[in-house]
Amino acid sequence: MIVARTPSKVRPTRPASRLTAVLTAVAMVLTSVPAGPPVHAQTGSSAGIPMIRDAEIEQLMRDYTAPILKVAGLGNQNVKVVIINDNSFNAFVMDAHRIFVNVGALKEATTPNQMIGVFAHETGHIVGGHLSKMRQELANVQTAMIIGMLLGAAAVAAGHGNTDLGNAGAAVFTAPQSLAMSSPLSYQRAQEESADRAGVRFLTMTGQSAKGMYDTFKRFADDSLFSAHGANPYAQNHPMPQERMDALATLVHNQFWDKKDPAELQFRHDMMRAKLWGFTERPQVVLAHYPLSDTSLPARYARAISAYRYMGLQSSIPQIDSLIAAMPNNPYFYELKGQALLEGARPAEAIAPLRRAVQLAPDPALIQILLAQAMVATNDPKMAEEAIPILRDALLKEPEASDAYTTLAMAYGRKNDLADADLASAQAAFARGDNKTARELADRAKLRFPVGSPGWVRADDIVAYNRNQRSNPLFKYQVNTSAGQSQ
Repeated sequence: MIVARTPSKVRPTRPASRLTAVLTAVAMVLTSVPAGPPVHAQTGSSAGIPMIRDAEIEQLMRDYTAPILKVAGLGNQNVKVVIINDNSFNAFVMDAHRIFVNVGALKEATTPNQMIGVFAHETGHIVGGHLSKMRQELANVQTAMIIGMLLGAAAVAAGHGNTDLGNAGAAVFTAPQSLAMSSPLSYQRAQEESADRAGVRFLTMTGQSAKGMYDTFKRFADDSLFSAHGANPYAQNHPMPQERMDALATLVHNQFWDKKDPAELQFRHDMMRAKLWGFTERPQVVLAHYPLSDTSLPARYARAISAYRYMGLQSSIPQIDSLIAAMPNNPYFYELKGQALLEGARPAEAIAPLRRAVQLAPDPALIQILLAQAMVATNDPKMAEEAIPILRDALLKEPEASDAYTTLAMAYGRKNDLADADLASAQAAFARGDNKTARELADRAKLRFPVGSPGWVRADDIVAYNRNQRSNPLFKYQVNTSAGQSQ
């Protein structure tokens, strides 16, 4: 779900509110590269972030990160890659379980090794515990600032009518804010250097080249060289470009420097990029990047996706069928065909290719949801009945998929099972972050279930969550600052 946030107007601030503003600005350095779109916190681990979900791309990201996470000791920590729908080249971590990467980075990285190098660096941040350390550093700075501002207030009061003493007090007000900006920024420079070293170590341990990582950061360095000229190195949250590249250069040239990505992995990377170009760009942009003269499978994939999105089934289905003929065991070609037919108002025809995609895909949860949507869309009660266990299975791996719960509610509705339909609708609203609707639907579901039954208990959990949230003293703050969200 994409949630826009309107920037607040800039107003003159008193010293106390200025302190809050400075601390808020400092908190932005928690990410390892410039921040992406605004994030609005809601129910669910990633609600509010403009994400892209795709079975093919997510499987590739798992294959990229699995060896790195294993040698880093994070193989069992369920670290996931979250893809953000933003065209800037960016990747960062915000907690110990998710690595965020922008679509722009995936589209522009020409080799798997470049993205693997970025993921190795971000894994270095997780292993180093840099986020928790940064939070502690901010807490320390906040304490120092409060003390400094109290001293400054006392000096201003004592200097009332005394210009020199009053100016001294004003200087004390300013000094803690300067400390708040410089101390965490310098702290983060050390974190970036540590993540670089850790990333190279993880790549070496997995027998992979660090060239992609070096090339990526060199690009950042070249882009920022002019803007960094004459800048205060102690006011930067990343190492100065040349300083960083010099440090990296001493680490990356080892026995794996010239090692290339496997051809099969490079092909999957090219297909992933083509898919993103096809889904995120207009036809003329896709054709400029993948002209008709390019008959490679990635180019055909991009053009087929673009045709499905903009030119209708008559143009797109023959192109998708030619992809299937070229690679009959590729599950994602069948998924694309099923998606095109479903969105083209032919759900019954979408079922067969989606069944095949589920059979072939290594992790088909997202495709199972699409298959169930096609089944329910046929308005056939037997198809709705079959969709229910498929959705239940998918939700074991995708417990926050609001569209799966919505489809499940529709399937139960086809059976006239109103209790389970209300419960699934409540779960869908809860997954979307619409707690008010979730609570209302869960209350209604409780009236339909026998007291103490599994369905009643699940509905009561949703009601209890909202009740407990209302008793939390932070609840009022959350309601007042949630971009129009009422709870």
